[in-house]
Amino acid sequence: MQRRPFLYTAAALALVAAAAMPAQAQTFPVKPIKLVIAFPAGGPTDITMRSLADNAGKILGQPVIVENKPGAGGTLPAQQLQGVPADGYTVAQIPLGVFRLGYTTKINWDPVKDISYVINVTGYAFGIVVPADSPFKTWADFVAYAKANPGKLTYGSTGTLTSPHLTTELIAQKAGIELQHVPYKGSSDLMLALVSGQLMAGADSTGFAPQVEAGKLRVLNTWGEKRLDKFPNAPTLKELGYDLVQNSPFGIGAPKGTPPEVVKRLHDAFKKAMEEPSYVAALGRYDMLPNYLSSADYTKFAQDTVVREKVLIDKLGLAKPN
Repeated sequence: MQRRPFLYTAAALALVAAAAMPAQAQTFPVKPIKLVIAFPAGGPTDITMRSLADNAGKILGQPVIVENKPGAGGTLPAQQLQGVPADGYTVAQIPLGVFRLGYTTKINWDPVKDISYVINVTGYAFGIVVPADSPFKTWADFVAYAKANPGKLTYGSTGTLTSPHLTTELIAQKAGIELQHVPYKGSSDLMLALVSGQLMAGADSTGFAPQVEAGKLRVLNTWGEKRLDKFPNAPTLKELGYDLVQNSPFGIGAPKGTPPEVVKRLHDAFKKAMEEPSYVAALGRYDMLPNYLSSADYTKFAQDTVVREKVLIDKLGLAKPN
């Protein structure tokens, strides 16, 4: 008999606690969520993010619908966040190029202050590839041809001012060669151009992996701290004598002013979605790994990266005129 007052008290406290919670946190989401990604359908970003979105939708109890928004060096989803309600129903992939935007383009918003950073989920590994029938068997062959034929060696990337583009230009600067850049909207378009002989080389994330494994492309170098397990014969830039390491973490952001409880709900769902075997397997197809950063750590990463990217933009002379 003495337990009954205790149970009533516990139930009352639970009701008070629930009433104290913001209404949005209790109800969000009540409709589908849109996840805008920066590259076209069929590429490594699209495939891995669709797996993540599918997992997150099951956790949230509402579908997470992927919308592809390629172009502008991967910055269109972040720009889209500037014109939608801050309610958590539109979120976007934030590639590294977003943190360069203020230095290269005239914009009226701040890439750090005007995005609510939810979670970092993974990152790209990069390299330079050539068609399998290319005369360039090694990086030394590539450089020798470029030195003998200034500006004639064509290479493609996933867009102007993306990490593949800027890093390749930095490599060229260090190697003393001049290349001809051809931008594409995403990996799938770039790979098609490469395997069909429209380009002499390509700089990309490891979205090139299926084409390499099919014997259609050859990897000349990779850009990480160490060689990639999938391509053990491809040297790193550091092994080739360039003091360069380039990888490209990316995650998910929401509009500025999104309620903290909604950001937390999204963070928790996507974090759990990252742990699902289907997502890890999707990443593995492209030699990508889960790379978790909490909302606070991702915000700090954004702040630090904006400072670091200015150095690269200045070194390449690509800053916009004042």
